[in-house]
Amino acid sequence: MKRQLTTLLIASAMSVCATAHSAQLLVGSYTDGASEGLYRYAFSSVSGLIGETPLQVLKSENPSWLALSVDKRLLFAVNENGDGKGQASSFSVSAKDGTLKPLSQVSSAGDEPTHASLSHDQRYLFVANYGVQPTPGGSLSVLPVDKAGKLQASVQQDRHKASGANPQRQAGPHVHSVVSSPDGHFVFASDLGADKVFIYRYDGASPKHPLSPAEPPSVDLPPGSGPRHLAFSSDGKQAYLTLEMSAQVVVFEHNDGKLTERQRLPLTEQSDAAAKAAGALHLSADGRFLYVSNRGTANEIVVFAVDDDSGKLMKVQQRGVEGDHPREFTLDPSGKFLLVANQKSNEIVVIRRDPRSGMLGETVQKLPQAAPSDLKFVD
Repeated sequence: MKRQLTTLLIASAMSVCATAHSAQLLVGSYTDGASEGLYRYAFSSVSGLIGETPLQVLKSENPSWLALSVDKRLLFAVNENGDGKGQASSFSVSAKDGTLKPLSQVSSAGDEPTHASLSHDQRYLFVANYGVQPTPGGSLSVLPVDKAGKLQASVQQDRHKASGANPQRQAGPHVHSVVSSPDGHFVFASDLGADKVFIYRYDGASPKHPLSPAEPPSVDLPPGSGPRHLAFSSDGKQAYLTLEMSAQVVVFEHNDGKLTERQRLPLTEQSDAAAKAAGALHLSADGRFLYVSNRGTANEIVVFAVDDDSGKLMKVQQRGVEGDHPREFTLDPSGKFLLVANQKSNEIVVIRRDPRSGMLGETVQKLPQAAPSDLKFVD
């Protein structure tokens, strides 16, 4: 009897330990090949391993970007379709086991939506319609979200003027991301086609027009640089921006909606344009390190240390992703692993990370996954 009780206690402790160190990984992917769209996997923050068999697969057309509500009970995805078929979808996330259930799907009011984020008060989904064709090009759309998490038709669309600096890629506007400042008062739209980050004031009490131009209404980037993704420090004092076409990262000082450039660094020393394709960027949870992906022929993650006072960057590592086209990546909840979505080599690569030094180490796993585009954790 005593031995049975001891066995039960050990088993219970192991179960609690496993639960405490487990999370669920949501994967969006492109569906022009073998992918079904949206996948949910188990993930261990102890071993760094993703379960080889998905916990759930949902058919969803080209869910290229995923966004979670603050409480992680709602998931939003943009469906990166063209020809007037760009859409945004919402799903409920079960608090019990993480099961996803479709709630709504509406037009994104634009083509090829590539990014979305929720307003600070969770009342609107801001959608970046990239718009591959130069005419009409890309746009920013604002979709209301009701209390049940269902999306409503767009109430506002903004389209910017292209720079034309690169005739092939900047003949039209191409909004690539939309993010809010940490205080929720401002919204920033990075437009690759315009070589600008556009700045808006947010007013959730204005349901028909929640965004209005800030002063100044934009910040200029070098002609042909192609701003892509923007991320803020947790205190909102700094912002970091990838320039896709010039493969650079920019450090801004942020103050009440104003961005002042303080530093600009290259992601690669190669002069070949094929090696310049900056993508995603993410800060570690403690804000001490910034990670940036560079695709093209480089295919690597660049690691920067962040200065405590100025927020400026110092490069500490360049690490290959062991695959092709790292479109997105994420840090797991423990901070001990970095997961990379290698879109063109059809796999998710898990790399060990040292939280103290920020350095990336050995590859832990390569999980086959058709055309992964985004990774989000529900912990």
